[in-house]
Amino acid sequence: MPHAGAGFAATAAAPRADVAIVGGGLAGLSLALALRQGLGPDADIVLFDPYLSHATVDDGRCSAIAAGARRMLTTLGVWQHVGAKAQPIQAMVVTDSRTKDVARPTFLTFDGDVEPGEAFAHMVPNADLQYALIDAARSAGIDLRAQSVDDFTADRSGVSLSAAGAPTLRAQLLVACDGAKSRIRGMAGIANVAWGYGQSGITFAVEHERPHEGRAEEHFLPPGPFAILPLPGNRSSIVWTERTEDAERIVGLPSIVFQEELEQRFGHRLGWVKPVTKPRAYPLGFAMARSFIGERLALVGDAAHLIHPIAGQGLNMGLRDVAALAEAVTDAARVGLDFAGPAVLERYQRWRRFDTLAMGVATDGLNRLFSNRSDALRAVRDLGLGLVDRMPRLKGLFIRDAAGLTGQVPKLLRGEAL
Repeated sequence: MPHAGAGFAATAAAPRADVAIVGGGLAGLSLALALRQGLGPDADIVLFDPYLSHATVDDGRCSAIAAGARRMLTTLGVWQHVGAKAQPIQAMVVTDSRTKDVARPTFLTFDGDVEPGEAFAHMVPNADLQYALIDAARSAGIDLRAQSVDDFTADRSGVSLSAAGAPTLRAQLLVACDGAKSRIRGMAGIANVAWGYGQSGITFAVEHERPHEGRAEEHFLPPGPFAILPLPGNRSSIVWTERTEDAERIVGLPSIVFQEELEQRFGHRLGWVKPVTKPRAYPLGFAMARSFIGERLALVGDAAHLIHPIAGQGLNMGLRDVAALAEAVTDAARVGLDFAGPAVLERYQRWRRFDTLAMGVATDGLNRLFSNRSDALRAVRDLGLGLVDRMPRLKGLFIRDAAGLTGQVPKLLRGEAL
């Protein structure tokens, strides 16, 4: 439905664009580049984000970029600038234990290749990827505007956007990439189903004595998963899930006490360990938009869905949105159709909604299954993990699914240009 806000009229003299994107994070910038490739150099693509006027903050956070997303970033000419700073995940092990258990038996292991020599994921510093995307967008002629969109109206022929201190812009398609608290989604009147987990993720980087050899570890503990994700050198990224009240207490502990809490969860396989970036806690929750589309509007990334980080799929789900939307728009434009029309947007929604909902339900269920203190549930889930570990074909399917390479895979995720 069109936004029924304060309203304003676009005049014949209003500047025009083919696509307007709101949100200059990793998904928004990737979409701008994908649309530039698909629609060609003459397409007018405008991206709005007030934070583009600020330097990118390196808070030490890293993301696991799945194989499909890495192929897309390579095809868009971005991975070449961050690959040297990325760490391939060569293997992954899963344990299930209590926090104070000295021994943590491994119940499930994964090899890290989706294809021979191709890791199913790489760990990449968020700041480095953000810088590379911004540079690539500028080089590609994307119109980057450090402004916020204050209002918009949509009708059958286009979208009129009002940005602070700028003339009204008329675009064919509006894409909301403005995060879990999306203002565009709210202005469009699209309902959002959401709940919190009462958990927070504590993230930071550590240095350790011995090399990790590219192995990721996920320790399921009663408060939530404790993930050790390899970074270049003898360093790892930590995603430490705790109940929110405990997480706030933990990040505020004196350094020597925090070190003790860390060592208790980290274990001694990699020798001594010490934090090298400041720990920060982020609340965790689930959210799903009732619709991923509106009139001449598409929601992408966290604006459409937010899932628990237990499987490291949040950013990758957003990049899958990017690949699907860019392909749907490009295919329509090349045969002369209205690329922001209902049929095109419905194709995007059908492509992404079931996959996203399935992943959201899976991560929600995994978190509820493992984040508890029940010995009975622990026995059942450990039996299940052990059975999966003895089924190589099933494990291979899990790896390919996590890599974004199952089902109807968009061209960009296959490494093919639009």
